[in-house]
Amino acid sequence: MHDRNTLMKYFLSAGEASGDLHASELIGALRKHDPSAEFCFLGGDLMESKAGKKPLVHYRQMAFMGFVDVLMNLKTVLGNLNAAKRGIEQFQPDALILVDYPSFNLKLAEFAAKKGIPVYYYISPKVWAWKEHRVKTIKKLVRRVYSILPFEVEYFRGKGYDVTYVGNPSKNEVDRKLTSMTDGESFRHTFGLDSRPIIALVPGSRVSEIKKNLPVMLSAVKGYADYQPVIAAAPSISTDLYAEIAPGVALCSDTFSLEYHSAAALVTSGTATLEAALIGTPQIVTYRAVGSRLVYNIFKHILKVKYVSLPNLIMDKMIVPELLLHQCTPENIRKHLEQLLPGGKGREEQIRGYGELRALLGDTDAAETTAAHIITDLETV
Repeated sequence: MHDRNTLMKYFLSAGEASGDLHASELIGALRKHDPSAEFCFLGGDLMESKAGKKPLVHYRQMAFMGFVDVLMNLKTVLGNLNAAKRGIEQFQPDALILVDYPSFNLKLAEFAAKKGIPVYYYISPKVWAWKEHRVKTIKKLVRRVYSILPFEVEYFRGKGYDVTYVGNPSKNEVDRKLTSMTDGESFRHTFGLDSRPIIALVPGSRVSEIKKNLPVMLSAVKGYADYQPVIAAAPSISTDLYAEIAPGVALCSDTFSLEYHSAAALVTSGTATLEAALIGTPQIVTYRAVGSRLVYNIFKHILKVKYVSLPNLIMDKMIVPELLLHQCTPENIRKHLEQLLPGGKGREEQIRGYGELRALLGDTDAAETTAAHIITDLETV
């Protein structure tokens, strides 16, 4: 049993930019409850700023997606895993806190559990979409899952495992940022933009996603002379890649502000789709891949959900259009974009759906609630 007055040590693992953001908020909340807490982590710059130390491994060295990508970078992946295990052995944490990124993090969970270290999961793997067998692994290794999606509570309960819905961190983070947004003129000046309304292009945070999605996005908006396309540049990606694919197109390193100041957005599926919805920016979810029609037919049988974007998944209905794989063509994008730009008949309908989404997510502070739960639970260990 842990004494509240004892120095507590937390090891966190986040393998992507969104995980770095959410984990940084959790570190801040843990530190608020326990100012003397110590942290060791895999993550990024935001976690570094809250923890006051550098990550053992930066997520830029961890962002591999899909079997082929992992296989091609297997030496790096295994090196990262070994570094994390060594870090746990040396740091001797009171708790391991995992943030999504399941292929890697569940291996860490197994390692920690064998050493008797309590394992917590903040932001559950999307086992309800695919790789459902991971539920058994989670039940065996993870002491508590803190869910950020309301429907996950019922899903896991149906599998004989109780999880705790703690609110959605994206909603908390969006609401905080909305209070400090600059005006449109200042934003345009900062990023060298002209006065035309903006169409945001958000092609993902991995090289493979950007290479497949950005060209289609650019082709789709080519005919909109009255609008200017602006690319959301991921912090972990060299600007040389964007210059190679889209020479002369403006880049913006602040995705949140870009979505806020845009008339509409084309967004590769991920956390950015939920962020755009919470900001209130009309969007189209676009996701392209090589061998798209074949991949689409395969995934129709593998995926266990009707939708892939977070706004639609949470609402369990289509509030944003999803153009996936072979459906993601410039022509299809333009058809939907016409409906969502100012004056389009689908614009207000999508914005009303955003209001329903906000109400469903509630007002609980996810990081604060999770931190309080973990600290209280550790007193019983």
